[in-house]
Amino acid sequence: MQMSRALSALLAAMVSIAVFAAPSEHTKTEIDHLFNYLKSSGCKFNRNGKWYAAEAASKHLQTKYDYLVKEGLITSAESFVERGASGSSISGKPYLVQCAGSAPVESATWFSAELSRLRAANPNRR
Repeated sequence: MQMSRALSALLAAMVSIAVFAAPSEHTKTEIDHLFNYLKSSGCKFNRNGKWYAAEAASKHLQTKYDYLVKEGLITSAESFVERGASGSSISGKPYLVQCAGSAPVESATWFSAELSRLRAANPNRR
């Protein structure tokens, strides 16, 4: 009987931790916007010295995002940019974004600027 109660308590704690670790709907919306912004940008994305089309880069970042969510490491759009969209977790090199006619910029700067634009355009959503 006590073992059953202990197991129930453990399972309840695990479920509450998993729910707590999930990003809020607002955070998911902001991150989805960043993914869509990248995909529709027409920009190139540099990862570990190789340039990729925006769609391929978005797929790669989605894989990183899914992993980070599973690990409970995404609490805000900023944490996604910092932990997933700013650089290679293997080489440590920063990701770069290059849009037509512009010099490459670090992806953390590029995503952060878009996040600021999104929030400025929607000040009541925060």
